[in-house]
Amino acid sequence: SESERSLSLEAVTAHSFEEGKHLSSWKHRMSEGKDCGGGDALSNGIKKHRTSLPSPMFSRNDFSIWSILRKCIGMELSKITMPVIFNEPLSFLQRLTEYMEHTYLIHKASSFSDPVERMQVVAAFAVSAVASQWERTGKPFNPLLGETYELVRDDLGFRLISEQVSHHPPISAFHAEGLNNDFIFYGSIYPKLKFWGKSVEAEPKGTITLELLEHNEAYTWTNPTCCVHNIIVGKLWIEQYGNVEIINHKTGDKCVLNFKPCGLFGKELHKVEGYIQ
Repeated sequence: SESERSLSLEAVTAHSFEEGKHLSSWKHRMSEGKDCGGGDALSNGIKKHRTSLPSPMFSRNDFSIWSILRKCIGMELSKITMPVIFNEPLSFLQRLTEYMEHTYLIHKASSFSDPVERMQVVAAFAVSAVASQWERTGKPFNPLLGETYELVRDDLGFRLISEQVSHHPPISAFHAEGLNNDFIFYGSIYPKLKFWGKSVEAEPKGTITLELLEHNEAYTWTNPTCCVHNIIVGKLWIEQYGNVEIINHKTGDKCVLNFKPCGLFGKELHKVEGYIQ
């Protein structure tokens, strides 16, 4: 119909996915302990941020997990005591800050006068949030109740605070804002995990909200389901799938994104299609 405008997101999201691919490959090398350099806090008077994980991950090559997981099929992983070798050396509160990896997309969306163009770039930002999960198979540590994490990035133009607000179920909340008071980004995540024999599925329940203050607009959406395959035998690999609806509550515009499941031959892996109506 005339009220529905189809939109291919391939060109918009390709840059974010490509950056995420290179970043995750770099993080994968760090997880093997090949690059764990820190660096000085200041360099020529300019803040220098960490370029690696704070500690290398253990190798899972000589570790048998079947004896632990065979009794956990169908159970929620948050209620199961797991070996520390499953975790990457980061808290989930730290992982939440990776939403802001492509903050430039928020600034770009705010610069457009056309609401359809703004929705297009906001959709790209929503997709970019999962780019850091490319080949990211380690589980972050569960934060303690009341634990907080703060991050200020002058170079990217935002500050963020995250907090563990519930222990059972584990719920993490975050609030970010632009240093120029141009946007507010907040939400809460309840990562519901389940073990299905050969895979672990993570359904990140919770609503994400982005407010573009210059346009007095609020966008909301949820995250796609994430699944890690071959956790018992074979090469670990990860995919996201499911539908994501982004709603502009001021104009009524809606963007529907379809994160396609991998399929039998893997042709649809990491493929996203969508339209704006």
